[in-house]
Amino acid sequence: MSNSTKQTARIVIIGAGASGIAAATRLLEQGFKNVSILEAENRIGGRINTVPFGDSVVDKGAQWCHGENGNVVYQRVKDLDMLDRTGDVLNAVSFVRSNKEVLPNETAYLLGTVVESSLPAPPNEANGSLGDHLTDNYWRALSMSAPVDKTIAQELLETIKKFRCSFTASDHLFEVSPRAHLEFAKSDGEFLLNWRNKGYKSFLKVLMNAKPDQAEDLGVLNGRVKLSKRLAEINWADADQVRLRCWDGEVFTADHVICTVSLGVLKEQHEKLFVPALPASKVRAIKGLKLGTVNKFYLEYASQPFPVDWVSTNFLWIEEDLDELRGSERFWLEGVFGFHRVLHQPRLLQGWIIGEHARHMETLTEQEVVDGLQWLFHKFLPFDMPQPQRFLRTQWHSNPNFRGSYSSRTNYTDELRTGPWDLATPLLDLGGRPKVQFAGEASSKTHFSSVHGAVETGWREADRLNEYYSCRK
Repeated sequence: MSNSTKQTARIVIIGAGASGIAAATRLLEQGFKNVSILEAENRIGGRINTVPFGDSVVDKGAQWCHGENGNVVYQRVKDLDMLDRTGDVLNAVSFVRSNKEVLPNETAYLLGTVVESSLPAPPNEANGSLGDHLTDNYWRALSMSAPVDKTIAQELLETIKKFRCSFTASDHLFEVSPRAHLEFAKSDGEFLLNWRNKGYKSFLKVLMNAKPDQAEDLGVLNGRVKLSKRLAEINWADADQVRLRCWDGEVFTADHVICTVSLGVLKEQHEKLFVPALPASKVRAIKGLKLGTVNKFYLEYASQPFPVDWVSTNFLWIEEDLDELRGSERFWLEGVFGFHRVLHQPRLLQGWIIGEHARHMETLTEQEVVDGLQWLFHKFLPFDMPQPQRFLRTQWHSNPNFRGSYSSRTNYTDELRTGPWDLATPLLDLGGRPKVQFAGEASSKTHFSSVHGAVETGWREADRLNEYYSCRK
């Protein structure tokens, strides 16, 4: 390695998701010549997965560009006329109880406003979990507001908690660290920027400088990505190189490896994947951080099934109905918190399911899921819903190359005194050379769970290598 340069250094990136592509393209921009990517799936994108459905495409994974200022995704494409402002279109939520009663708009607005004001806000530090903080402040604020039916207030709080869990990919808010909530750096500006009818894959095309109308074109990464190369072993014991063995038996060697596999894969495989074993601080971060499950449903109809004045609906369970549901085979429907129209796809509805119920849903047949959703619609909605013509669901936890959707920090993370910073720490040789580096949204301290966080970490690790070689001149 003493004679290695940017032109000769062999760099292998594991994973062709947002962080892996960001790292590879940045390295090439910085003058590195020998850069390649090994991808376990038979496609690029990772948790960005745009697929044909309905009248154009939908995103099975990342869907929105969240924010403008401080969002590297937005900054990269803002002048390319690719993003569309969603505005308040999806905020017109109809809250419906399990007896088909629709909450008055005034009641829903009051309770929703109280929920938002009950979340931790800088510079305050919250005790307990995010769920503890939200629940205590919610009831305290309601006690000082106009009188409201406490039963309905409780039902709406439980639904909004599920909605908030979709932000953190947590099973419930009582496991979420309030410190993480405070440390997440929100990007100001439009929160739900959509990709019109092109999907999030169009951003990857921009990163790679690829032709947008040619699916197989990878731009600057043409010839550098090997698909269906799932890793069986990352051996970093050798003083000079890292040896990578794939499940199909093929072996690659590298001077530097940037590992961008999901936290779920690290949790499941790190003990067998890395030789020698990872240091204790790294293992503590892998165990302490959470990779949860958020799944989606897309339903296609001959025409939009919601009435003209319905854009989105969230479900409020009456206690006795919920008790009955929990004792049935359709218990998993408790994790479905709502459905809404799909922008630029007028014949579609999109639904969301979280946590342990989402993981169970993945084990059911497609027909069982559709039947369950039809039962749910009949239970709640004050109008008839037709059978969908086509149905699509996601199954992020079942996929061995992901094992979940995105990461969050829990109270357990804080108890272990670990976090993304420990996950991001590279494995160095005795001379300080980065041998194995780690990127991906879970390694971002302030933008975890987001695509822009994933991209930032890919750039971070590329810059780490660039700085290393710049210092050796």
